[in-house]
Amino acid sequence: MSKQGYHHGDLRRALVEAALHLIEEKGPTGFTLSEAAKTAGVTPAAVYRHFAGREDLIAECARQGFVIFGDVLEHAWNKGQPSALSAFSAVGRAYLAFAKRYPGHYMAMFESGLSPQNSPALGQVALKARNVMDQATEALLAHIPPDRRPPLAMVSAHIAALSHGVIELHARPPAGTRSPYSPEDLLESGVGIYLRGLGILPPDQ
Repeated sequence: MSKQGYHHGDLRRALVEAALHLIEEKGPTGFTLSEAAKTAGVTPAAVYRHFAGREDLIAECARQGFVIFGDVLEHAWNKGQPSALSAFSAVGRAYLAFAKRYPGHYMAMFESGLSPQNSPALGQVALKARNVMDQATEALLAHIPPDRRPPLAMVSAHIAALSHGVIELHARPPAGTRSPYSPEDLLESGVGIYLRGLGILPPDQ
């Protein structure tokens, strides 16, 4: 599409797509606004019709990512059906699947330095994904007696940290390296060990 051929909404979408491509290639801090404009086929000045700067463009990539992320996790959770444990496992697999399917969005969300806590726009859309994680965790913890039940927020944070760790270290390895285990197996086994420690799963026989 020529520089003159963009409609109002097309230009914004093209810039986001260009930014996502560059984020995947160079990381969220590895490209300039001029590079994003060049990739989209427009002049740098055209970017400012829609975005205040590079950070604003990356924030839009993150916002869109959180919207997709929340929908993916909610679909995987499926209101806890057919069981809390199986639905929880499905959420974990969906976590990894999202990072693989939408690497640019994932990196904008979690590797750009932008925090949902400091951005009302990001915080609002990130809330859906966090609520799904909390629902899944709460359903599992319901089987633990109240006097031995750990804080929901802490357990949810532990699972999220484990998921992120698997993604960062094993789902996107440097070229030429390969883990002997798949990210899915690593996450499942790690979560299994954690849940056994909480008494949610029986110990291995």
